[in-house]
Amino acid sequence: MVDGVVDKVLFSEKDLAEKVSELGKQIAEDYKDKDLLLVCVLKGGILFMSDLSKKIDIPLKMDFIAVSSYGDSTTTSGVVQILKDLDTSIEGKHVLIVEDIIDSGLTLKYLLGNLKTRKPASLKVCTLLDKPERRTVDLKPDYCGFSIENHFVVGYGLDFMQMFRNVPYIFIPKQEYVENMQSS
Repeated sequence: MVDGVVDKVLFSEKDLAEKVSELGKQIAEDYKDKDLLLVCVLKGGILFMSDLSKKIDIPLKMDFIAVSSYGDSTTTSGVVQILKDLDTSIEGKHVLIVEDIIDSGLTLKYLLGNLKTRKPASLKVCTLLDKPERRTVDLKPDYCGFSIENHFVVGYGLDFMQMFRNVPYIFIPKQEYVENMQSS
């Protein structure tokens, strides 16, 4: 499936499973006496939230929101659009946004601002990957799987031109592959 595409595997299936389990236990402890609503940021967060939710050993609800600032590019445009909104009200609920990656932070800052206006009891962020070196806004996740350097990464929900989300590990694609796909 990814022959000739992978430059370097950053996190194996085992690495991801261990980190997701660790995050799930911490979240379950922190929310043990609260009604928790996980809000998955689509599409990239779906695999992470699916696995994470199984490791949070308390009753919880889930909802989904889709936002975009990338299109088919590898860098953010800075313009954020809500493509799919939540199906339920979050007023008075303890909301945990589940994100695949925080890069510049612009998309998440917009999303946090939007959701705060809906009056949740609490609003926190859990991200699988964080690129603090790329941050252009003051934002820090409440729960973070891995902090990474400024690499373009795909797999485990993260995509390049909507491909590779189903790869069960996270990798850096070969630069020449990315360039060839972008020019075609």
